[in-house]
Amino acid sequence: HEREHDREISELAAKHSEEMEKLRAELKEEQRHLLDELRQQMEATHRAEHEQAQLQSQTLHSLELEALRLTLNNMHTSQLELTQSNLRKEKETALMELREMLNDKRAQEVAILQSRHQLEWEKIREQCLKEKEDL
Repeated sequence: HEREHDREISELAAKHSEEMEKLRAELKEEQRHLLDELRQQMEATHRAEHEQAQLQSQTLHSLELEALRLTLNNMHTSQLELTQSNLRKEKETALMELREMLNDKRAQEVAILQSRHQLEWEKIREQCLKEKEDL
């Protein structure tokens, strides 16, 4: 009876040990499966974060390019306005110089014509006086 009892205890211990091994194997398999799932989730999260970071970087880059384009456009507009202003001033200066030159030339021509007129008037007057004397 005692041997029977020892044998049953031994069988139960073996069965217990076998079940424990089986449970450990199942537990390890479940742990491995959960770790794989966790790793996949982490990789997916990492990819999503990486894509989000890339998208933000591209958006920031696009905004920086747009800001630079607008700045360059403003600078170009300012430069054009300055150039137009300078050209307008140069044109006004050139027109004033030309007007002064034309006025000076006109004044000279008027003086020459007055002088000729005066000489001719004197000549005609002398001629008239001479004709009067002759008469």
